[in-house]
Amino acid sequence: MDHETQRKRAETFRALHDDAGGPLVLPNAWDAGSAVVLANAGFDALGTTSAGIAAAHGVPDGERLSRETMLAAVRRIANAVDVPVTADIEAGYGDTPEAVAETVRATIDAGAVGVNLEDGTGDPDAPLAPIEDHAAVVRAAREAARETGVPIVVNGRPDVFWLGVGDEADRLDHAVERATAYADAGSDCVFVPGVTDLETIRALVDRIDAPLNVLGGPGAPPIPDLADAGAARVSVGSGPMRATLGLLREIATELRDEGTYDAMTGAIPYDELATMLAAANNNSS
Repeated sequence: MDHETQRKRAETFRALHDDAGGPLVLPNAWDAGSAVVLANAGFDALGTTSAGIAAAHGVPDGERLSRETMLAAVRRIANAVDVPVTADIEAGYGDTPEAVAETVRATIDAGAVGVNLEDGTGDPDAPLAPIEDHAAVVRAAREAARETGVPIVVNGRPDVFWLGVGDEADRLDHAVERATAYADAGSDCVFVPGVTDLETIRALVDRIDAPLNVLGGPGAPPIPDLADAGAARVSVGSGPMRATLGLLREIATELRDEGTYDAMTGAIPYDELATMLAAANNNSS
């Protein structure tokens, strides 16, 4: 992808967060094929899912996949579609702000126009990075993007609710404190996964001076209700990938136990998929 195309996609992606018509609905792809299908469904932008990409490579989530392998998948996804793509780069694949900045530059080089940066550590004894440490990571990411000339959207992610950290009664205040620090450090948007009740979502919207990204999926409010609550962005993470694997398990079970094929009834027709993928390849060449 040439630099000017990427810069324009980044500007488009930033503008989508300010659309008064409702939240930016951002489905998450795990490979080039899923990205093409999602883009053909008419979405204005896509995200990647680190858990989905990792699972497609046969490993669990949590930076167990190498940075190089993850970014190779991001590159294939970004090059397969003509809409903006933002990349889930977990905690940034680095122990220092400088190392994370290197990851951000490599992610931009892969064609992404946004990054998610979570503050979870994977350490059960200290599940969240110190606020000031993650704020420094966000500042480093912002500066790395400035140096490239691609105005990416940095999505800072406090994992207070997602990881169930601390007393439940204190989580809202804790999440707001972290989100505010990340916004002050340069996050254009803040992502608070693990919240599904509209009262808490409204409180987050009211108390955080940045667009709020929430995680959609079974058990979460529908998009119109999230719009009414003020959510600016709704992503679905690894949900579609896991649902796809769930269907695959149904197909396998039916094939093994019944010897029939009914679970494959909803498959995209072979010729339709071939046409879709050929058009994507022509667009990326």
